[in-house]
Amino acid sequence: MMLGFGLAWPFNISRSLRTKTAAGKSFLFMITIEFAYVCGMIHKILHNFDWVFWLYVLNFVMVLIDTVLMIRYTKLDIFRKRRAELRARKHRQAAH
Repeated sequence: MMLGFGLAWPFNISRSLRTKTAAGKSFLFMITIEFAYVCGMIHKILHNFDWVFWLYVLNFVMVLIDTVLMIRYTKLDIFRKRRAELRARKHRQAAH
């Protein structure tokens, strides 16, 4: 599961970089996943430290990167929406 889930994150990061939008992303979901990886790392440290610990670390870093991109693109999405609203308002005013 760790390998399969870990293979999905680079695709998700790539999509974020390509589309430059946070549409369809959930901050709560991303934080929940990060929390789960931290719990997994703590468990590995306290009970069964092995190579899987490094998969947790790698996945944590990839989700962190995607979370940072999501925050940045959320701000850009808000900016784009406000700019579009201003343009629409100016267009309506110019038409009257």
